[in-house]
Amino acid sequence: MSIGTFRCEPGTYVPFGLEKYPDDPFKRLVEVEVEDSSKGRFRFDDSYPYLDNSFNYKWNRFLGFFVQWFAVALINRFKYGVKVADRKNYRKYRKHFKKGAIAICNHVFQFDAVAVFQAVRRFRKMWIPMYAKHFNGKDSWFIINCGGIPVPETPAGMRKFDEAFDEYARRGDWFLIFPEAVRWDFYTPVRPFRKGAFTMAWKYDRPIVPCVISWRPRRGLYKLFGPADIPCATIHVGEPVFPDKSVRKQHDIIRMREEAHAIMEKMAGISENPWKAIPEDE
Repeated sequence: MSIGTFRCEPGTYVPFGLEKYPDDPFKRLVEVEVEDSSKGRFRFDDSYPYLDNSFNYKWNRFLGFFVQWFAVALINRFKYGVKVADRKNYRKYRKHFKKGAIAICNHVFQFDAVAVFQAVRRFRKMWIPMYAKHFNGKDSWFIINCGGIPVPETPAGMRKFDEAFDEYARRGDWFLIFPEAVRWDFYTPVRPFRKGAFTMAWKYDRPIVPCVISWRPRRGLYKLFGPADIPCATIHVGEPVFPDKSVRKQHDIIRMREEAHAIMEKMAGISENPWKAIPEDE
């Protein structure tokens, strides 16, 4: 895939050069450590509980809330120096989120999902469609109980997945989707977006809340809590992008992708992005 020119606004911190990263924006750089099959692995077909109302799951979700709030949020605060900027955009449009919303973010470090939870103050009733193999990895308990839902590997599983998200939308829950699809640690440009988040926004008539993580040099007390080569993160909350049900679905999905991409570029201090919103392979 071709890569364009990258330029940023004065004062924008870029921790690593682009030459460190591949030319394919969807190349997976973080491998999943899958547990031994003898331990009992999930199957991502219609047998997986995409909508789990069991007491055991609800109890573990309750415990997961405390892990996120009291452990991972502290790791984010000190190791990654996470700060929230532009939360005024969330407060300004709060009334539009009563029936739920879809948060999106660039996918750039281990606990960026929890950073989004911190930014929009949603540690519960927020669901994250995720790469299925993570659910058989060493972090499966945390992933499942912070709201992760595996993207199925079979048509029958996809029907169950869709039914679950229909119900979550009916309840007014939030969704978090990383439209870049794969994680590139500490990357600065905003990569192309897959269309899933925007298809859901149109289907459920929910606003997209664009968030983006930018970087700061590690200074002061933050030098005591994290490695010198790891930058500090700032997560910005942008103004929402609303679906327009009066126009054709496919046209509006493209419009929302491009609008959200532009908002995230601006918040991240990117004046010329090497990637367009729509990937070349579409």
